[in-house]
Amino acid sequence: MDFGYFGFNVGALNNADSIERCVVACEQLGYESVWTGEHIVLMDPHEPPSPVPPESNFVDSIASLAFAAAKTERIKIGSGIILLPQRDPVVLAKELAGIDVLSKGRLLFGLGVGYVPREFETLGIPYEERGARTTEHIEVLRTLWTQEKPSFDGQFTQFSGIQSHPMPIQNPHPPIIVGGNSPPALRRAVSQGDGWYGFFMDVDAAAAMVSALEETAKSTERPGSLDRLTITITPPGPIDGDTAKRYEEIGVDRVVVMRGFQDMGVAPGKDVDDAIAKFLEDQASAVGIG
Repeated sequence: MDFGYFGFNVGALNNADSIERCVVACEQLGYESVWTGEHIVLMDPHEPPSPVPPESNFVDSIASLAFAAAKTERIKIGSGIILLPQRDPVVLAKELAGIDVLSKGRLLFGLGVGYVPREFETLGIPYEERGARTTEHIEVLRTLWTQEKPSFDGQFTQFSGIQSHPMPIQNPHPPIIVGGNSPPALRRAVSQGDGWYGFFMDVDAAAAMVSALEETAKSTERPGSLDRLTITITPPGPIDGDTAKRYEEIGVDRVVVMRGFQDMGVAPGKDVDDAIAKFLEDQASAVGIG
């Protein structure tokens, strides 16, 4: 089982020096991957279901992935997650292909639907269309990443007679990892995804979702072009070696650890950078990586 770190662009990690220290430390300690978080805007004043205060920092995912790629050599860089229906898929395909090229094939593309209506209102995107947009946008990305003569005729996107180069280095494209716990999200993961991402889940919750995915697969067709669906989980805080083994036993392929939501709302500084560095070292030791 592989291990990653979530949130290298979030909260206190909102400046070049802090982000570089974090991603380089992860690479040196033997983590398999580092992952961004994303909210393009936050509600002010704070109100549910928005997860964090409006002053919380989310450095843009594309900028952060590119920066992490430039500061590292081997570690995979993942979006955890990009809110796909809030993006123009043609532009996003270009941006992500560029990151895969510049990182020499290290991109993991995690995506989600989103769940904060006012974020969509701010961007001028109908909230009720988010599922349909996500499903279609995935196919737009796949088309632009793989077809020699790309064309698409969908509800939200149409094109033909174009080219978008360079294509990603990874063949056929960077892994598409679908986040979300709802029945539509699980069906989307089975029918369109290379992997599934469950966020902030203890072992019991993860086991329930793995079972739900297995049930979903009985009634949802999975294309023959897709390999086995991989499972990525972020636990609700630090884990020990025994907990890591329990995740592996239920079929988890990757655990992406985080200290907790406290890092999202704190000011940057050496103290918090040091605390995150210690967390990374302690987790590496606890789960036996490096």
